[in-house]
Amino acid sequence: MPGKVVMVQGTASSAGKSTLVAALCRILRQDGWNVAPFKAQNMSLNSFVTADGKEMGRAQVVQAEAAVVEPHVDMNPILLKPEADNRSQVVVMGVPIGGLDAVEYYSRKKYMWAKVTEALDRLRSRYDVVVIEGAGSPAEINLKDKDIVNMAVARYCRAPVLLVGNIDLGGVFASLVGTLELLDPEERALVRAFVINKFRGDLSLLTPGLTWLEERTRIPVAGVVPYFKDIRIPEEDSVPLERRLRMKAGAGYLLDIAVIGFPHIANFDDFDPLEQESGIRLRYVEPNDHLGNPDLIILPGTKSTIADLAYLRDTGLDREIAAHARCGVPVIGICGGYQMLGKWILDPQHVESDHSRAQGLGLLPLTTVFTPNKSTHQIQGRVVEGRGILRGASGLPLQGYEIHMGQTSEEGESPPFVIEGRSGSPGQHPDGALNSEGNILGTYIHGLFHNEGLRRAILSELARRKGVCLPPWTRVSTVEEEYNRLADLVRGSLDMGLVYRIMGIDGT
Repeated sequence: MPGKVVMVQGTASSAGKSTLVAALCRILRQDGWNVAPFKAQNMSLNSFVTADGKEMGRAQVVQAEAAVVEPHVDMNPILLKPEADNRSQVVVMGVPIGGLDAVEYYSRKKYMWAKVTEALDRLRSRYDVVVIEGAGSPAEINLKDKDIVNMAVARYCRAPVLLVGNIDLGGVFASLVGTLELLDPEERALVRAFVINKFRGDLSLLTPGLTWLEERTRIPVAGVVPYFKDIRIPEEDSVPLERRLRMKAGAGYLLDIAVIGFPHIANFDDFDPLEQESGIRLRYVEPNDHLGNPDLIILPGTKSTIADLAYLRDTGLDREIAAHARCGVPVIGICGGYQMLGKWILDPQHVESDHSRAQGLGLLPLTTVFTPNKSTHQIQGRVVEGRGILRGASGLPLQGYEIHMGQTSEEGESPPFVIEGRSGSPGQHPDGALNSEGNILGTYIHGLFHNEGLRRAILSELARRKGVCLPPWTRVSTVEEEYNRLADLVRGSLDMGLVYRIMGIDGT
């Protein structure tokens, strides 16, 4: 018998669907169910590489971790990675099939829908329960005939729907009722409960509204989930504005780390471990921000290297970064940021843009050539350089992953890292570049700072140069503890008996 299903849809983006799915995955796992997440189509620049070298959305990886199962592309069969000029790179079952605009993409609906249903059927054959996430709103009437992620999925597997509204944005009752009104009768019948999310304040003041909502729609409210900011699980699409403002306003720090906030920034969760270090201010430098006098500048990954390189020049950040580098300030480039550090970026086949070449920042003697083939690997390796910013790091182990289109060749600089395994296959592969002064470092390895030994070595070197002493690393909590805290919060906020009844399973 196929696994049971439940679907979480929202009245709009940022309703909190991804987090609620993660919480339900952990709750179901705690209650003894073999559970998996599923999102038919995800649009995000924050992606991940699976153990078999396939690419999928980071949100479904987080949900799989919450469910304590290995991430698999069946959980996110279609990933859209926005590029410049209103196009997206389309990744189907973990493999890119090219850059498409909206018209081109929708013309392939039949093909995409087949991939979606096949992946969902496979998951249901392997798991007791599949928790499905929608995208945006199911009530976008101009797109309903093109839908492959919201009510089309719910109708296909007859999934009961929890409709989530974000009360923190205001207008939650209008959003919930309005969404229902715009659904077809068959779709409306699938909405089995409401969830009010991100609530702040006295719950008793909300009760009259909840009563009205249930009387007006004849649909129960499963619960009210409070707004929280003290449970740390990776974000899906970007670092929230409120958190970015707190990061910039940080006080009492010993080291200041500036991450360039590219318009097409990707895999920003690379820097989560830095944010959790005591004595560190991690901030994103965005339009109209001043670079200031950071102790470390990071050029992160980007989906559109050439476009974001042009952004650096348009804002004058290229000159500021170069000036800091000449004064010895360390600069680290990761993936697209690594490519920018070189002399030239060549795109003869116009894989990424209409430009055949772009001049890099010239901080490392390397050239990158874009090719249609994408490198996606989980990697294991070690540090082989121990000078400059890597002082004290030589020999340390590394884990991470690669996601990039370009191939980069270095001219004389010794590679700081060696990759000893890619997607489970052993072999020696040099990675990255470190200049002779030891302050400019580039690499294709995502997850660099998740390696505790390397992260602490880099921070210790920054502190030594500045003449300060960082406090020892103290782990506040583990990822597992954070998932459990999230599950406890949501379990205590929802009528889980109602949720189980909606799903048609015994929750006792």
